[in-house]
Amino acid sequence: MVKHGDFYIKNIYGVIVQPKEKQEHDRVYTPPIDKAQRENVVMVAQVDARYIKKRPTKLYSRLVSYLLFEGRPLTTRGQWINPLLSASFSLYKRLPQLKTADNPVFILGTGRSGTTILGIVLSMHKDVGFLNEPKALWHAIHPNEDLIGSYSRKSASYYLNASDVDELMKRNAHRLVGAYLTATFSKRVVDKYPELIFRVPFVKSLFPDAKFLFLVRNGWDTCHSIEGWSARLGKQKNGEIHDWWGVNNRKWNLLLEQVVSQHEDLVSYVGDMKQWTNHVDMAAVEWIVTMREGLQLERRYPGHVLRVKYEELCVSAQSELKKIIDFCQLRQDEVFSQYAQQTLHLTPPKSPFPLAENIQEPFTQTMRQLGYAS
Repeated sequence: MVKHGDFYIKNIYGVIVQPKEKQEHDRVYTPPIDKAQRENVVMVAQVDARYIKKRPTKLYSRLVSYLLFEGRPLTTRGQWINPLLSASFSLYKRLPQLKTADNPVFILGTGRSGTTILGIVLSMHKDVGFLNEPKALWHAIHPNEDLIGSYSRKSASYYLNASDVDELMKRNAHRLVGAYLTATFSKRVVDKYPELIFRVPFVKSLFPDAKFLFLVRNGWDTCHSIEGWSARLGKQKNGEIHDWWGVNNRKWNLLLEQVVSQHEDLVSYVGDMKQWTNHVDMAAVEWIVTMREGLQLERRYPGHVLRVKYEELCVSAQSELKKIIDFCQLRQDEVFSQYAQQTLHLTPPKSPFPLAENIQEPFTQTMRQLGYAS
């Protein structure tokens, strides 16, 4: 259910959402800055002036990642570059292996749970190149992985498994990542793509020595942030709705049909959920099934999956980052550590909100499993 009144408005396609000032307050990854600092902020490739000042050479790495490997999703400008990236990826596949893709690190979870800021912080490490949701690159690896519809409107699979990998695909994946490491002068790659949480067997078949960071965040905060994202960036284009849920709810429908249908306590509601328009309820469903998947991965792949709690990362940055560095087998780096402690800030928690009746208990149970008060 959605509250009405001064705290909500309708966006351009009639969905009731939070007003801009509240959306801005709900952002996950932007720490408080004063007016003088705000004037110097340059948000290109998810970096600002403080990032550039801390380690100037990292700007090159982030720009190469942003412009030449990540691609431009349908809710952003500059999609004209995607065919050029596709052509360059085809070339990289034909080249010899330029660099070995050893021990790649993947950040998993629900979007809007702090995955971006964790990736940006890790990108400051001197050995790391950071790819922020490089879905164009992954589409070049597997043609049926595009859940949103940015690069293909063909059928797509939430779940990808080891059986979906052949030797040619594995070779192509290593050549693409090797080309990226070469282009950015990096030794290790950190790839933030939250939906890969449903594809870990597939990823491990491609990269057997991969490490996975399973990021969790309070469900209330995550769902608030997803709703704000769609309100801020959702749009109509050529008669289609492009928002968090893809082209005309493509991602939402795939989630219901392929993932939610596998959960005994949710499957009977899939038909009703297909009619939902409340982004908070939809976000809660995505959060529930994603967190459950991560908990299963912890049990299935001990030693390969590390749970990171967003709130603890922000409050105890030094100790939490040491765990991450040790797990990922990265060297200690003082500049990286300083930047992390300066950057990670915990925003005030959001208040609980009404949820659709049929997901209240699954949401509460999942919160408790993760150690949050419901």
